[in-house]
Amino acid sequence: MSDQIFSSAGNPLPDNAHAGTFHGKGNIRLRYARFGATGRPLKGTVLIFPGRNEAIEKYFETIGELQQRGFGVAIFDWRGQGGSQRLTRNPRRGYVRSFDDHVADIERFVEHIVLPDCRAPFYLIGHSTGALTALFASRKLTNRIRRMVLLAPLLTLERIPVRMETLRRATGLLTSLGFGRMFLARGQRKPAKQVFESNIVTSDPDRFARNQAIYEEHPALGLGATTVGWVHAATVASARVHEREFLRNHRIPTLLVAAGADTLVSTPAIEAYARQLRGASLVTIDGAKHEILQETDRYREQFWAAFDAFVPGEVPELV
Repeated sequence: MSDQIFSSAGNPLPDNAHAGTFHGKGNIRLRYARFGATGRPLKGTVLIFPGRNEAIEKYFETIGELQQRGFGVAIFDWRGQGGSQRLTRNPRRGYVRSFDDHVADIERFVEHIVLPDCRAPFYLIGHSTGALTALFASRKLTNRIRRMVLLAPLLTLERIPVRMETLRRATGLLTSLGFGRMFLARGQRKPAKQVFESNIVTSDPDRFARNQAIYEEHPALGLGATTVGWVHAATVASARVHEREFLRNHRIPTLLVAAGADTLVSTPAIEAYARQLRGASLVTIDGAKHEILQETDRYREQFWAAFDAFVPGEVPELV
């Protein structure tokens, strides 16, 4: 994969961009980008943790909106997806051994990219799997991240016929038998061509088309379906962040943003979790689908109002 980031006619590169690579755990090469603020006063830096099968390019619009607010942005592609190094011979397999590897990569990202080159204070936006990963890594991020905003975190899957605990045990057994890199279902080895009318992530046709075009123009950024091992790693992470000790000892003020019309992850589970997590607040955006930042303006405006109220930038005396 390349260390460059890709713009297109419908998805221009934000200003003040710098892209490169760094090495995560096990010397895995990870693609990152950082963007300087365009608005004033300067308010710090927002780290963006994307969801599964999302690349840096999908967040250009959000990055621009943060820049205008006076924030710099730092973002990287998770191991095994986007422009980062793949972990299997077949580059379409969505695989990770453990979310502990993601946590180790985050530590290197913060140490080698964020702290030396980005303006403090630091905030975080995570979406779906990225939101779960932010929670999972939160103990390592305490005293570094001032506040977290987590959109539609993957805590409980919505459309599965079994409980998350049952899914965790089943995929754990298959992984222990050597089937961790196997696609979870047959016929899912290639990214399926999605049709707007049947998609479950956004009600905005223009943003849907823009995001589809990113992967059509740069197919190497995309993945096929999840593997048994990836699902097991995600369910283990979800179980960990539900542990009583974790809930009690969470130290980063956190805003959970749920999508009222989400059919991918469970909105009631997010709302219940917010009542248990120390230092958590909750906003549910009625009518929004799973990808809130890719939704229509009426839903995105509600997100930005919540963000602006929750993430006050610390303004230095001299900028």
